[in-house]
Amino acid sequence: MALDIKNLKLEQKILHQPPLNEVAEVLNNGLKNNFSTVQVEVVDCPDLTQRPFTLACKGLGGKANLLEIGGPPFLMPLVNRNKVYELKQIPEALDLDPAFIIGASAGPFPHTGVSCEEMVNLYICKNKLLNQSRISKVNVEDTSRHILETLPESETRCSLLANLFCSNGNAGKVLKVHCKKRTGNDDFIAAIRKTLMKFYKEKVVGLGGTFLLKEGQAKQHVMPDFSKTPITSGEDFNDWLKFYNMSAPLIAVGTLVTGQTELDLRVQHFHSFSHHGEGGHYHIDTTPDSVEYLGYFNLGKILYRLDRPNLDEHQMIKFERF
Repeated sequence: MALDIKNLKLEQKILHQPPLNEVAEVLNNGLKNNFSTVQVEVVDCPDLTQRPFTLACKGLGGKANLLEIGGPPFLMPLVNRNKVYELKQIPEALDLDPAFIIGASAGPFPHTGVSCEEMVNLYICKNKLLNQSRISKVNVEDTSRHILETLPESETRCSLLANLFCSNGNAGKVLKVHCKKRTGNDDFIAAIRKTLMKFYKEKVVGLGGTFLLKEGQAKQHVMPDFSKTPITSGEDFNDWLKFYNMSAPLIAVGTLVTGQTELDLRVQHFHSFSHHGEGGHYHIDTTPDSVEYLGYFNLGKILYRLDRPNLDEHQMIKFERF
């Protein structure tokens, strides 16, 4: 079972949409504070269905918007098992047809039986459905390992929280961001976000898409099964999560925004998958001298906020990095 999205509160905020050429110039200048080699340009989107990205649709264009569902408060102090969402309802809710939906979410625990990470990778066009979403879960027999699986075609749910980039999947112009050798302390996404935030200040910019960890390794977490003891702090979350060092190539999908706003937004959230059995929630590379990133992103026009949690006092924790 899943909640009916039509019965949930849907809020929205118009995002600032500067010209892509301007954003490319801002990133070209700012990312040099964090990487030794930086090249950002506006290009025609490559066919993202092909390797190395292997997404469910070719492009990132056409009615590009961001959608945030739920949030970490639904995990605390104990998990709210009612928060299961049917992603096939998103196109109608956002008036999006066709719909290409990619991003980071908690996986469909009613299907897996346990908590898990989900890498949403879904294309919906009228009666056509192409579901290439994956989940990553902790190996219960050996928690030092995790398991990456492709979801069945018919399993199109997520749970608890999600940060999704939604578009028609059209070809068109996108931002190409290519960086090598990290010299600063920020991860790839935080470096992009902070650079844009510094330049655009109170104007909230949002973007989404995909990036490839082309060379190197990354620290990533996978949620184990739901905690049986109450989670009341960020420290509790970190103690509960399982962290792994995962190797390139990793294909990540997700979103970022440059401000939390009155909607209590998750400012960045990317999950990655691979074709060698590794995947999870991206934190930062662990091989700064040899790391290489290649990303393709598009700006969102509207930020949609679905089923925003009503925060109690004990839930007032900011989860920028969770």
